[in-house]
This record gives sequence, structure tokens and C-alpha cells, in this order.
Amino acid sequence: MKNGIAGIDERDAFDDIIDVRTPAEFAEDHIPGAINCPVLDNDQRIEIGTMYKQLSPFEAKKLGAAYIAESIARHLRESFLTRPRQWRPLIMCWRGGERSGAMTHVLRRIGWNAAQLDGGYKSYRRHVIDQLETLPAQFHFTVVGGATGNGKSRLLQALARQGQQVLDLEALACHKGSVLGVLPDTPQPSQKRFETLLLATLARLDPARPVYVEAESRKIGQVFLPTPLLERIRASACLCIDAPFDARVDFLLRDYDYFVADPNTLDTRLDALRDLHSRETLAKWKTYAHAGEWRTLVAELLQQHYDPLYQRSQARNFSGFGTPKTYAPADLDDASIDALAARIVGDAAALPPSS
Repeated sequence: MKNGIAGIDERDAFDDIIDVRTPAEFAEDHIPGAINCPVLDNDQRIEIGTMYKQLSPFEAKKLGAAYIAESIARHLRESFLTRPRQWRPLIMCWRGGERSGAMTHVLRRIGWNAAQLDGGYKSYRRHVIDQLETLPAQFHFTVVGGATGNGKSRLLQALARQGQQVLDLEALACHKGSVLGVLPDTPQPSQKRFETLLLATLARLDPARPVYVEAESRKIGQVFLPTPLLERIRASACLCIDAPFDARVDFLLRDYDYFVADPNTLDTRLDALRDLHSRETLAKWKTYAHAGEWRTLVAELLQQHYDPLYQRSQARNFSGFGTPKTYAPADLDDASIDALAARIVGDAAALPPSS
């Protein structure tokens, strides 16, 4: 740190990262572990920005300073009074300008060794992009493939419980990856937030050990995988899960039970398939749902939509797909998935070090 300014690589040297951006900016993305203490709220930032462009920069700065001073006083009373003399906060805003500068100045005048993040959130965002360009190449992935309904995400969870390194992209994206993969009452993160969470996960992994990951397309719901990561995964060795068709249907009925409870929501999701299937087919599937014929619906979705789509995608995108090691569990209940994970771990441990 020099003259109260710290770079993004120095952030771990501080006790807290205080993000003074608005709640809306913070919600879109932020440094993991940062604390939001906004000096302008969402409406105030819009008001000041509009005044700056349309009326007068000087008038905007006067009103902005008043808002910021009031907010800093409030944060001092409500959040900072109990901090010890040795507290070292790192203060950040959008690009290391007026908002973080004001907070840093006040805290340093009090006597805390506060610093302003050089470049603010924009410098952190550049750091994320740069790291996601290079970091994926350090890892050796084992790609878990298999048609829809083979319990791949549950298998990743079982592998993690057994001490294996896992990159669960669907968990980070808050989406199951298919057109029906929207999770109830769980919004997806923004693209920026997804990439921040992805980098934080990769940074915790040991490059010397294998990492299990599910075969994914470029897009998971509304977020996209960074190209370097996607290319690295697609060039990795695969294993394939191939459970009996009836076991897959049973698994999907359990895994998507919220559609069973709310067929109207399923209607909306099925409409997203209108470019791939006829209106008659979609109407028939909706009728199955509202009549409670769930096994028939799931079976037809697998046979007519998901399985053909999977075959085309995997053969085209995964170089390791041609000769994967295939596992064929008889069932996909919790005990069977745990046993499958143990078998995969055992098989991997039995391979010679050069494999």
C-alpha cells in the first residue's frame, strides 16, 4: 500500500473490504466477502448522475457530497464505532473515485489505516477476466457425461462428499442447464457475478488433483461459460453414466417434483420449445401434465427431445466422448449414486500415475 492506495493483489492484507457502491451495483457483482456500506443509495446515484449531465457538475457535486457525508456518518455510528484502533479496511467504489475517496479520507483522519482500492470495482473486474483467461489451463478435468436424467449433478455432490474436487457449474449458475432447468424462487446470478463465483471456486482447487465437472453447453440458463474454461473441459477425458431408461424417468420425477406440484409453471417452460417441436406436440405434453400423466410426459420428453439433443451435442463438442469409460448403475436413488461415486473414485485411484 502506498499513500493510502492499494492494488487488487493486496486485498487479502486488509481486515475488511468495504464496498461503498449502491445496493444495486453490489447486487450485480462484488468481491467475495465484501461488506456493502453504500454512500449513495440507488435513487441518489441516478439523481446525481442526471444532475451532473443535464444541469451542472458543480451542483451535482455539492448535493452528492451532502448525501455522502450523511451516509458516512451513519455508517460510523452503526457499523464502525466498535472497530479497534488496528482495524485495516480497504474501501472501494466503481472506479476508485469520489465515493471511496471520501470514505477513505474520513477513516484515515480518524486514525484507521484505511486504503482506497486503486481502480475500484473496475480493476477487480479486469482481474476476474484475466484470471479466467489463464487459470482453466492449470486443471485436469474429468468430465461426467450421460444423457438427461442420469443424476450427473447428484453424482458431483456425492463425489464432493467423498473428498473429491468438484466444479459444479449448475450450482454456481443456479440452473439445471436445460430449457426446463429454471429453479423455483431462485434467480440466476448476473454474468459478472457468475464469473466472480466461478473464479472463487477455481482459486480454491488444487491443480495437482483432478477436478470432476459435468458436461455442459456454452450457456447455462442465461449465463455463459468463459471460452477458455469451456475449451479446456471439452478437450478433457470423459466418463459416461448410462442408467436404465425407467431409472432415469424415476429420477427426473423426483428431481423436478416442483413441476409436478405446479403444472402451470411447466406450461410456460414448455413454450420455450416451440421452435423445436410442433404446437400439437407441446399441447399434448401440457395435457399429460395437467392430467397427471407424468411418467408418459417425462418418457416422451427424453425420447423426443433430450436424448437426440444430447447425442448431437456430445459427439460434436467433447473430444473425449468417443471412448468414455461407461458406468451403468441399476438405479439412481441416493444410495446408488453414493456407491457409483465410490466406484469412480476407486477406479481413478487404481490408474497408474501417468494416466
